[in-house]
Amino acid sequence: MKAKSTLTSKWIKTKVLLRSPEISPLIPETARLTRENAKRMLDKYGMVYIKPEVGTYGNGVIRAERRSGEKGAAYWYQSGTKQRTFGTFEAFYTSLKGKTGSRKYLIQKGIDLLKAGGKRFDIRVMVQRSPSGIWETTGLIGRVAGVGKIVTNYHAGGKPTAVEKLLAPHTSDALRAETMKRLRKLGKDVGQFYKKKYPGFKQLGVDVGLDRSLTPWIIEVNTNPDPYIFNQLSDKTMYRKVMAYRRAQQTTRPKR
Repeated sequence: MKAKSTLTSKWIKTKVLLRSPEISPLIPETARLTRENAKRMLDKYGMVYIKPEVGTYGNGVIRAERRSGEKGAAYWYQSGTKQRTFGTFEAFYTSLKGKTGSRKYLIQKGIDLLKAGGKRFDIRVMVQRSPSGIWETTGLIGRVAGVGKIVTNYHAGGKPTAVEKLLAPHTSDALRAETMKRLRKLGKDVGQFYKKKYPGFKQLGVDVGLDRSLTPWIIEVNTNPDPYIFNQLSDKTMYRKVMAYRRAQQTTRPKR
């Protein structure tokens, strides 16, 4: 039987990584969306992201918050560029379920991402099997959310940007180098851990959010990442390497 090369369920991909003692502390709490989980996690974290279990390009992602005010708690969510506020959790959740319908959704602790020019950004860590079959981080690229958007995906208006440029206002030269080194290692660790259960995987796009302490949080993992985003950078070094590895993968079998 041919080994799987892709996996669409974000829930399954998350559960696999939660088995790793090294990686699991860097995964924000994630659960299936239910009324109970929504109430509990909003009370606990104040801000969460709600996303389809299966989906791409940031489609269907919702940001939700529990906000305190003079009249008590208010519940808010943003879907696309539209925002709504509710005075009770019940009204909030009823409206939310009207958005999600019968599709399976996940709810994840929200990370207060670093910003560039007032816009949130995250980092895509590209990890691929080398021609010799070893997992290697081949690219790092920042993605800055579009105006009024809650997702950073390129296909949803996110702007690809060099990671060094995005980190510069938040770090010294030494800390920036150390942060990028940590991101590369994290990507490789994720690839090596997945290899145990899914030896057919050839490439991964690990989406990482950095908080104000520069902790790298794994938001999700894509098993069929778009390599062409790297062509948006003026320096084509990473793009050439990513594409060279892709071509090599098409002619070699992964080592088990």
